[in-house]
Amino acid sequence: MTKKSSTKIGLVITTALVVGNMVASGIYMLPVSLAHYGAISLLGWLGSSVGAIFLALLFSRLSKIVTSSSGGPYAYTKAGLGEFAAFLVAWGYWISIWCTNAAITVAFVSYLAVFFPVLLMHSYYSLYCALAAVWILTFVNTRGVRQAGIVQLITTILKLTPLLLIALIGFFYIKVENFVPFNTSDVSNLLAITSTATLTLFAFLGLESATIPSGNIRNPEVTISRATLIGTGITIGIYVMGSVTVMGIIPANVLINSTAPFADAASYIWGNSARYWVAAGALVSTFGALNGWILLQGQIPLAASKDKLFPKFLSKENKNGTPASGIIISSLLISFLLFFNFSRSLGNTFTRLILLATVTSLLSFLFSAASYAIIIFKKDLMQKNSFWQVSIAAIAFFYSLWAIIGCGQESVYWGFIALMLGIPFYAWMKRSSIYSL
Repeated sequence: MTKKSSTKIGLVITTALVVGNMVASGIYMLPVSLAHYGAISLLGWLGSSVGAIFLALLFSRLSKIVTSSSGGPYAYTKAGLGEFAAFLVAWGYWISIWCTNAAITVAFVSYLAVFFPVLLMHSYYSLYCALAAVWILTFVNTRGVRQAGIVQLITTILKLTPLLLIALIGFFYIKVENFVPFNTSDVSNLLAITSTATLTLFAFLGLESATIPSGNIRNPEVTISRATLIGTGITIGIYVMGSVTVMGIIPANVLINSTAPFADAASYIWGNSARYWVAAGALVSTFGALNGWILLQGQIPLAASKDKLFPKFLSKENKNGTPASGIIISSLLISFLLFFNFSRSLGNTFTRLILLATVTSLLSFLFSAASYAIIIFKKDLMQKNSFWQVSIAAIAFFYSLWAIIGCGQESVYWGFIALMLGIPFYAWMKRSSIYSL
């Protein structure tokens, strides 16, 4: 094996990247949000899971068609919709990544406070811990994709262990009466299903993770497709089993007021001391997700820079083959956002940035679906299974559109503002003298 191939990652680590980036802090609190609707929320999980499967199929197909470059949704959008649409995806997705990383870091510090309560009393201690987590993982990721991938594999295994234990062992502690009545909300069944599907779809952001560092993956045409489908399938299983178990163990009126539903479910099974190891699992979960997203944060600028849409220095790789400049610049922006979060007067600004992160992520799905439809027609790839190919594109497109609408007016507004701010930057970069920076 050559040195070059030995630094790339295979199916296991790539799958861990997909699972690790999807399974973050959100799953630990989702049962509380779903408890307001009751057992009917399981149908919401079904709806969002079907959407996630079609998105996984979409990216699986695209990874086999567009194989020449890294960048995932950016590369796919460029192949189908052209340079300007690709720039909007790169710009929005890059913003989404560092906003998301800032949020994950805040969640990491929150779970760390379970073991070190002093973090709740002194905000500057929390800030120091948050910055330390970001820059330790920034250092790890500049050492090479394989080293970062090994960290991702270890943290993914550690984070899944408590979730699987609760989901599997907790199954024997489920009480059927906790699922009655089926719809505990004051809205219709259809609206309840729609609302819970909207809530749960956010848990699937990150399923496209394997497509982004394709240049660092062995046999990408096969590995990316398999990792995306396998990783999405594993995540769906964990999410649904975990939600069913927690809702079945904890009565709805208690679950609604829970601040740590999986920890509470563990205490029902093993006693109060179990809360701490579940909190430790959540800590590892957020740390692992942060590592995975930091691994990706240099890849989008790298791909856009190679196409002269971002400054040239972002396309330079260090001796370990990683886009260190893009990773470091992104971590500086994350650090800036963390200062915003730990300043009470600017808390609303941070919240708005997180809202736009969700919309800009979903926008990349929408554009990728549209690009897939254009590519299969343009390259005359419509053959025996043409109906199935068109169905994947159509369902993925309308699901992404519906998801964006479901984010709410404020989220869409801030996402639109973020994209509009990118247009002057695009015009600026198109000047040939600017790219040399």
